[in-house]
Amino acid sequence: MHPDLDSLKYPIGKFFVPQIIDKQMINSAVEQIAEFPTALFQVASSLTPAQLDSPYRPQGWTIRQLLHHCGDSHGQALFRFKHALTEENPSIKAYDEGAWANLPDSQLPAQYALDTIRLVHAKWAYLLENMNSADFERSYYHPEKQRTQTLAEVTLMYAWHGKHHLAHITGLILRNFDR
Repeated sequence: MHPDLDSLKYPIGKFFVPQIIDKQMINSAVEQIAEFPTALFQVASSLTPAQLDSPYRPQGWTIRQLLHHCGDSHGQALFRFKHALTEENPSIKAYDEGAWANLPDSQLPAQYALDTIRLVHAKWAYLLENMNSADFERSYYHPEKQRTQTLAEVTLMYAWHGKHHLAHITGLILRNFDR
């Protein structure tokens, strides 16, 4: 039995912003962001080139593209946090994730993406761990979403984002490679 397309797209469900974000939720999300590179390495580092070039769903990115996407996306997140921490509600620069995933650098070895993620997350997790409650209330304006987002919300969203893409990879492994 094959899962439906929606469950392949959102294996852990879609992200929803909680009405109330408390310190425990933020601490848990920060921990998940800090641990993401290790979890990703454990899952992806042993995949063969053919497996890395397999899409995680029909009309989806390959695992290699997904890894590079996480490096790009989480690098953008680090910079967005820095802007929000040093400016008053800055308008961030949106980007076309699909177009970026089709640029030539997304065909580089998966290890490059894993190294990027490890380094970005080392800086990002350190920054997050040293933020106070007022810092998490700082915000930026997202022009595509046409709304302001607090860093508390964005922290939870990126913890979800890591788990979301990790589930894409582990789901593909279980469905196709782990037989």
